[in-house]
Amino acid sequence: MVTEQPKQFKSKRNQDFLRFFLWVAGIVLLNLLASTYFFRLDLTEDKRYTIAPVTKQMLQQLEDEVVVEVYLEGDFPAGFKRLQQSVRETLEEFRIYAGGNIRYIFIDPNDIQDEEQRVEYITNLAKKGIQPTNLRANEEGKQVERLVFPGALVKYKGKEAGVSLLKGNLSASAEQRLNQSVEGVEYELATAIRKVALQGNKTIGYITGQGELEMQQVTDLLGSLQEFYRVARGDLNLIPTLEGLDLIIVAKPTAAFSEADKYKIDQFIMKGGKAVFFVDALNANMDSVGAGGMFAVPYNLNLDDLLFRYGARLNQTMIMDLNSAFIPMVTGYLGDRPQTEMMNWRFYPILNTFSKHPITRNLDAVLSRFIGTIDTVRADGIRKTPLLHTSLYSRIMQVPVPLTLEEARMQVNPEQYQAGNQPVGFLLEGEFTSLFRNRRAPEGVQQTQVQEQGVASKIAVFSDGDLVRNEINPRTGQAYELGFDRYNNITFANRELALNTIHYLLDSEGLINVRSKEIQLRPLDRVRVKEERTTWQLINLVVPVVLLIIFGVVRYYIRKRKYERF
Repeated sequence: MVTEQPKQFKSKRNQDFLRFFLWVAGIVLLNLLASTYFFRLDLTEDKRYTIAPVTKQMLQQLEDEVVVEVYLEGDFPAGFKRLQQSVRETLEEFRIYAGGNIRYIFIDPNDIQDEEQRVEYITNLAKKGIQPTNLRANEEGKQVERLVFPGALVKYKGKEAGVSLLKGNLSASAEQRLNQSVEGVEYELATAIRKVALQGNKTIGYITGQGELEMQQVTDLLGSLQEFYRVARGDLNLIPTLEGLDLIIVAKPTAAFSEADKYKIDQFIMKGGKAVFFVDALNANMDSVGAGGMFAVPYNLNLDDLLFRYGARLNQTMIMDLNSAFIPMVTGYLGDRPQTEMMNWRFYPILNTFSKHPITRNLDAVLSRFIGTIDTVRADGIRKTPLLHTSLYSRIMQVPVPLTLEEARMQVNPEQYQAGNQPVGFLLEGEFTSLFRNRRAPEGVQQTQVQEQGVASKIAVFSDGDLVRNEINPRTGQAYELGFDRYNNITFANRELALNTIHYLLDSEGLINVRSKEIQLRPLDRVRVKEERTTWQLINLVVPVVLLIIFGVVRYYIRKRKYERF
């Protein structure tokens, strides 16, 4: 009996060794599998390290290397450090999902020692849309200023796209705007990669024939759209159908649409086509106002019944707003020389109240001119989303609206500006009902079979045709950037609003929805910028392996001491 115990203990010891080595072998096998397959686990509450599925799919489609030069490099205060870290982490995620087809480098333009070369380098960046910003910081007890370049340049097969990484609303605090910028990093970088590396297959039609904005007035908008889509122009009176297009733009028409023209638009939408309308209900322009004044009266566009059927009504009103742009006005003379002063022109509301929809989330202020109000009406099965509003301090003017420059000089009565936030843009989604339901097709159309009920589609309606009109340089005749206010040297977000709207209407993959990403600004973020990553790779299992080894060794010695007692 005494001689059998050691054999029994020896057998148990061998079993423990075998069990331990099986655990180690399993972990090793798991690591070998992880060298081929990987997953990434994001344990943060706001999923700040999670890349959207549509972004992953786009990155996996890259056929060649994309190079991203990021100019947000250097020693920054905490807020910019956080933005820098977010860009770096996002690009690292991009690199992994792109299978190595993303390469990124961080460059500090301020490191260029030769002043002439540095100025030339900075000037070239500005031409590519990467504008520097002045950053004030406290260094060794002294206030210093330095240029920061919150932007990147995306390169692919000879094509380039500039990316502005400092986004958000200028009216927000610096901390909030930086957080909005962090939320938009994935979308901005993904959109730039899409622009240079993936050819768009959608076609946009710019409709003419009813006195719409001339081509020079939409040069910036159409040029920006051509970076993503094919863009065509056509006179609606001469086009038999709108087949072959994916979206149409109707921008500031001034003449009436015929029944045949409305039928073409209606049947295009019934078949799933998308449309965006930038329409003025009233006729008003600064040329007439500056020449002595005018009365704003309704246009006869013959579009009311079409939009009404889809769920929107453009009211014959005009909005005045205390939150508005400034225009130069002659306020006196010094000898024979006129003296000008920037005056608040309340017929140019600055729109800075937005919904949380991906189109307008974190959008900067938008400049409007002679804008009206919109109501929604019953349309079965149509979802209506207000996109942007005037400020709380607005006033609704009924027709006829007197327009004179003297109004800018008049004393403001705050009690007249209590109309509250007025919606001026709506997104309509669903299966629209045809305006020509239970009616015959009008004369002169090619397709006489009326489709009375539409398939799922989307349209957007804005009550200002000038939202997409770019100004023209009076000396050179060149178009300014859409949204640029030459009197105040400010660029509003009109272009971004138009592009976001069209991207949403045409984006079947859902990349625009990445703009909905929300990251909570936690108290810890204000103090500790470089966060501990909570995204794991399965290949990094060193800690579990070490713990298993320690556990096995400890267990072995416990068992050994137990056996020795016998």
